[in-house]
Formats: sequence, C-alpha cells, structure tokens
Amino acid sequence: MIFAIQEINQRRPKILPGVTIGYDIYDTCGDVSLALKAALQLLREKTDPRNCFPLGNNSAIFPEPHAKVVIGERYSEVSIVVARVFALSSVTQISYGSTSELLSRKLKFPTFLRTVSSDAYQAKAIAELVKQFHWEIVGVVGSDDEYGKYGSERLIDELNKMTVCIDFKNILPGYFGLDEPNSQKKLTTLMSEIKNSSAEAIVLFTKDTNVEIIMEAAIQMNLNRTWIATDSWSTSQRISTKPGIQKVGTVYGFISKRNEVPGFEDYVTSMVNKNSNSFPLPPCSRTPRKNNLTGCSLTNMSCPDPSCLLHYIDQDESYNIYLAVKVIAEGLRSLLKCDSKKCQRNASFTALELLNEIKQVNFTVDNITHIFFDVNGDPSIGYDIMEWDMTDSEQPIKPIGVYWPSGNIKLPDDLVQKMHTVTVTPYSCYKTCPLGHELKKTKESCCKKCEPCRKGYFSSGGIMQCKLCKPYEYASLQNDKCLKKEVVFLNWTDPFVIVLGSFEVLGIVATILVAILFTVHRRTPIVKAVGGYLCFLELFSLLVCFCLISTFLGKPTEGSCKAGLPLFGMAFTLCVSCILANLFQILVGFDFDQKVGGWLKRLNQPVAVVAVFFGIQLTLCVLWLTYYPPIPEDASMEKRIFKNCSKGSNGFFGATLGYNALLASVCFLFAFKGKRLPDLYKNASFITISMLLFLVVWILFIPIYIHTVGKYPRAIEAAAILVSSYSVLCCHLVPKCHIMVFRKEINNTNAIIDYIRKHYEQKGITVGKS
Repeated sequence: MIFAIQEINQRRPKILPGVTIGYDIYDTCGDVSLALKAALQLLREKTDPRNCFPLGNNSAIFPEPHAKVVIGERYSEVSIVVARVFALSSVTQISYGSTSELLSRKLKFPTFLRTVSSDAYQAKAIAELVKQFHWEIVGVVGSDDEYGKYGSERLIDELNKMTVCIDFKNILPGYFGLDEPNSQKKLTTLMSEIKNSSAEAIVLFTKDTNVEIIMEAAIQMNLNRTWIATDSWSTSQRISTKPGIQKVGTVYGFISKRNEVPGFEDYVTSMVNKNSNSFPLPPCSRTPRKNNLTGCSLTNMSCPDPSCLLHYIDQDESYNIYLAVKVIAEGLRSLLKCDSKKCQRNASFTALELLNEIKQVNFTVDNITHIFFDVNGDPSIGYDIMEWDMTDSEQPIKPIGVYWPSGNIKLPDDLVQKMHTVTVTPYSCYKTCPLGHELKKTKESCCKKCEPCRKGYFSSGGIMQCKLCKPYEYASLQNDKCLKKEVVFLNWTDPFVIVLGSFEVLGIVATILVAILFTVHRRTPIVKAVGGYLCFLELFSLLVCFCLISTFLGKPTEGSCKAGLPLFGMAFTLCVSCILANLFQILVGFDFDQKVGGWLKRLNQPVAVVAVFFGIQLTLCVLWLTYYPPIPEDASMEKRIFKNCSKGSNGFFGATLGYNALLASVCFLFAFKGKRLPDLYKNASFITISMLLFLVVWILFIPIYIHTVGKYPRAIEAAAILVSSYSVLCCHLVPKCHIMVFRKEINNTNAIIDYIRKHYEQKGITVGKS
C-alpha cells in the first residue's frame, strides 16, 4: 500500500497535481476488537482528535471524519463488523481480501467495496470447474464464520443445480485450533469422513489456518485425494511448502485474477538492501537469488536471503491492495477534476462525495486490469485457476485456466479431455456403463454402480439410464437397443387359414346346391316337412354364416371386426328361429289335447315366431354395435404383436351367444319330444343331433378360447361358426336332399299317410281313411 501511494504521489506526470495522499496504518491482527478500535480512531474528527463522536453537535449526528477512505479488512468476519461502523460516516471501505457474499448487500453495507470477487462468483466458479472436469461426487468442508458458512452453502446450492451429489458436508468451528476443546475429536471425525468418502474432489471452503491443520493430518495419514482450494489458501506458501505435502494428492484452486504489481519487487529488494545493516543477519552471501528461491524457509533462518522476503509476500493480496489504491486515486481525480497539470477543485470534500465518485470508476489499471464496480460493490475481476505441481520446485503453484464473472471458463483441452475419459473413479464408483446397463446409486451413498436393464428396457451405455421400449418394440438380447416387434395375424398363407377358407368355400357351395335342390322340389312333401318357405330363410342364414368366415381371416379391420360375431349372432338366430318355428308347427299339428291344443294353435304363427325371436337378437346386436362395437386391438407379447379384434363388450358378446344357446336348447327339447311323433324323414332326430353339436361346440369353445393366446383366437371363433353351420346343414338339410335324389318313392303324400297310420296302429290307435 505504501509503495502504491508513493508511486501516485511521486509519479510524473502527476495523477493528482497539487494533492498528496496520506495514510494511517493499523495492524488489527485479524481480530474484531482491534479492528473496531482502529475504525473508531480512523473516524475521529479532524478538529478534535480526542473525540470520536462529540456530543452536542446539532448540525450532524456524526461529524466529518479525518479519514475519507479505508483499505481493509482482510477477513470477511472482521469487515462485516467494521463496515457497519464506517457506514455511519459514509466512509468508503475497500477490502482486498473479504469475499463473503453478505458484504454485497448494500442495504446493510452501503459503503463497502472490494477489489476481490465475491464468494458468490467463487462458488459458481468452483461449480463450473466440477462440471468441466465431469465430477459427480463432491465433499464440502466449511467453517462456522461468514466466509466458510455462507460460501459453502452457496457452493452446495450451485452444485445441486448441476445434480452433483454432495457426499458429505462438514462445518468446522471458525477458529479450528487443536488446543481448543473437542477440536481433536472433530478433526478425527472429519478425516474419517474424508478417508471413507467416495468424493472425486473435496472442497475446503475455509480459512488457511484451518486448512493447514487438515493438511497436516492428511500428510500423516497418507491421504491421497483431489482437493479444491478457495482463494483463502489456493496460493498459500505456508501450506504448499509443508514437508510431505505431495502425499495429499492433487490441488486445484481459485484466486482473484492475479498480476504482479509493477516495480514492487525492485522496491522491496532495494528497501532490504538499503536497510540491511539494521537486520542482525549472520555472515553469508547477501546476493539476491531471484531465480532460486527453493532455499527459502520460515523454519530455517540460519542464513536468510533478502529475496526470501519476496518469496513470502502474498502477491495476490498485494495486487488487490494496489488496485484499491489505484481506485481511490481515480476517484479523487474525478472528484477534484484533475488533469495532468492541475486540479480544478480544492481538496476540501466530504467522505460521501468521494464514495459516490469511487462507485462510478471505470478504467484500466496499467493497461492490464479493467476494473469497475457493479451495484453490489463487487469488481469485474475474475479468477485464475491454479494447480499445485509439486514436481516443479521453482513454481509449484501454476495458473492453468481462468474464470470470468460472466460464467465463461477456460481450461486446458487435454486436461478436460483426460477428466472426461474417466469411467470408474479410484473409489470404484462408475461414471459410465457398458451397453445394456444403467447407473444406480448405492444405498445411502453417492457412489453409483452399473446394473443391467430390466426386461423390456434398453440403454446404449454411458450415462444413459435404461428406458422402456415403445409398445411396438422389444429390447435386444444385450438390452442395448430396441427392435421392432413382429406383427402377427391370421395370414392367408397360414395352413390353418387355408383349411378354414376351404371349408368356408365348400359350405357356401353346398348351401347353394341345397338351395337349388330345395327350389326344384319346393312343392314336395319333404320341403314342406322342414318348414316350407322357412327352409329358404334358414338356408340364407347359413349362407351368411359361411360367408362371415372371411371376416375372421387375414388382418383385422374395423369393418371385419364389426361384421364377425354380431352378424353371426343375428344370422344363426334366424336359422334356429326357423327350425324352432317348424318344430312348434309339427308339435301343435299332432297334439290331440283339446284344452292345450287351443291356445297352442293360436301361437302357431311361424312368421311371428321367427320375427319375435330374431327381433330380440337383432336388438341386442344393434345395441352392441352402437355402444360397444368390436374394434381391432393389438395384443403385445415379448417379441410379437398379435392383431385381433376386441369384443367391445363381453356382456353383449355373452348375451348374444347365450341367447343362441337358449334357442338351441329349446329346439333340442322340442326335437327330443317330437321323436315320439310319426316322423317319416327323421326330422326331429336330425335336429336333436345338430342342436346338440351346436351346444357342445360352444361349450368347448369358451375354455379353449380363454386359454388361447396369439393369432389363433379368431381362428377358433371361425372354426366354431363353421362347425355350427355344418351341423345344421348336414344334420338337418342334407339328409332331405338324399331323399329328394335317391329315395323319391317316400317323397309323396301317400307315403307319409301310410307311415302315420302304421305308427298309430302299432300303438293300438285306429286311424280312418279320408
């Protein structure tokens, strides 16, 4: 500070012509009480140095202080205290080392400025370094003071935004001395946490005095880790020169953007040489060893070298102090309206006026550092990123990158690339995984392990989590990708489909041939015996049933799904209704009970019977198709998608089949009862067999259908419809065709009458001839 002030006062051309900057220096030793005492001394009234705050002055609560601006304090906890005092008199305070984020709050600290970046930026800088180095697990050590507490909390907030896992957080006392109670216990706990931690880097966000104790313990334990140093100790010569420090591992650090103070080294050297007679040095060479400072040690004073003084001067804080003096000079230059020759205003001004001018400075110092203050009093200076290289004895602490408050960071590409190639940390934590695996956190730990993807999930490895394959895809054997599922349906080339299709065509041809034969013999007794005109309606319904088989084959469509079962239900109901009407007609015709026969004969209306029974089924199917129509659906299996038709409503489906089963059961009962009647053409017996086959087929259909998966459920439906249709066609109608063609002799009225007479004569009933 003295050097910078002397440079301003003695510089030619003068920065402040006719004005000389003076100073008072107080050593607070980093103690709050001493700092408060010094602050009060600096605020004393110029006219009466014995009074700090004279009473009875009505013109102002606090008089104009003797000092207009203060440089300091180094530690944040001290600055926070004295800043409140300086604010009372609007005295500008410019700190060269206090980085606490709290000091940026202008409502509390309106006169505080600094030439070192805030911890808010330092926390962002550390978080950005963690991101660039691809670290995922970090440990944080802070301290219970304004610097370590708020800095570590802000850092954790920034790391959480990046989803970095905090393996542990340990807040030490503000003054962590081993001679204090419980300090040894806390140190043991901390070192145990560090030793057992899986953190890829450990941030020590605390004062250098605390770090020194931690590093000594790490050296004793041979604890090799990666450390991140904050600006409080990143360039500490006392820590970096400790014996065995190379055992602790790699250290990366941040320091406020550093530059050398121009001419300061020569100034210090000349001061040492000038006053060498006043130093009680033993006889030895006093020639400065500028390029060989390896012999400098505070613990070895047998032959101190004058250049060792330079070795132990904190160049970073020196430059920040230098900047503070330059800022003050620029503020004064603006306030006093000075040029290279004179100042237009005299040196009488208030501390508040100087404060306002300093806040507005915006200039470049020595064509190197551009500085201005934001609304929080924080400078525009970034950070140098340092690395401790213990193999280099001449310069063990080297800058390797830079971070700017805008968020930009610059690091060596090869170093970043090296960090990104790490797949497994030294603590057996995985950062990337092979194909078909995903990263999973172990229980109660930040450490991640690789676990294989579950069934149906895939991962291309790396940091990718397992993802569920889409519904139409399945995971490969290695679970590294999704493959498209095979779409399966009843293809026309399927052997089963070919068989069904062949029977369908055969059924259609047979039905048409039977219809032709019945048409040719429509006036014969045998056609009248099976229902007359109703048998043609029955044949039409069977033809529809056979044609519907096509809707169950091939790829299901909306039309084929809607046409299949509902139309079969209606068609088969029409068929069974015709048979039932025919049977009812026969039973009524041979019933000689006058009491019962009267009302039965009134019900013997075949068209009405068919219309009523068919109408009920038609209503059910129309409601089914209107509200819950069958539609195509995909049944997704492990590697296949089966195309089928949904029922739309199981209730309507069951009601349709149940209604047909009810009609078939009634037909069966009527036909069984009709077997006692004279029946030349065995009509009742054949109907009994056909209805029995229908009932058996659909009873067997239900369990088979329920337990069948894949593409064949619709084939089973088609097969059941075919069997049902063939049972009626072959058992009820085809035998009549045989009589029409091969036994024409019984296809006449006389044959029927003779058969009926013989039937009743065998039972002892006499039947007369008409």
